[in-house]
Amino acid sequence: MITNKLKILKEKVYRANIKLYKNRLVFGTFGNVSVIGRDSKIVAIKLSGVDYSELSPKDVALVDLNGNIIDSNINPSSDTKTHLELYKVFGNIGGVAHTYSRYATAWSQARKPIPCLEVLLMRITSTGIYPVLLS
Repeated sequence: MITNKLKILKEKVYRANIKLYKNRLVFGTFGNVSVIGRDSKIVAIKLSGVDYSELSPKDVALVDLNGNIIDSNINPSSDTKTHLELYKVFGNIGGVAHTYSRYATAWSQARKPIPCLEVLLMRITSTGIYPVLLS
C-alpha cells in the first residue's frame, strides 16, 4: 500500500518532469527526474519508455535503493541505477535531474572540451583543465 508521503513524492516527480518538458530540456522519452524520500529510502522516478507528451502521475515508479520495484508493473527509467548510486554516494541530495538540453547535447556531440570561463570553477590536473561544480 502506498502512503500519502509516497503519493506526494510521485506527484513531485511528475510535476518536475513536466516542467523539464515544458522548458524543452527533454524530448520524446529521453531524460528524467527522480526524488528520494530519505526517511523511507524510496525513490520516485519516471517509467521507462513513456513519452513526455503522454506523461501522467501514474507513469512514476517507486523503487527502493536496491532497485526493487515497489508499485509498478512497468520498468522504471533505464537510468534508475545511476540515480540510485548518486543517492547512495551523496546522502545530502534529494533529487536528480537528467536532461537533454539542445545546446548541451549539441556541444557533447561536437566532442569539444567545455571551456572554463571562471578561475573559481576550474580544476587543474596533469592532463588538463576541467570545469567543476562547487558544492
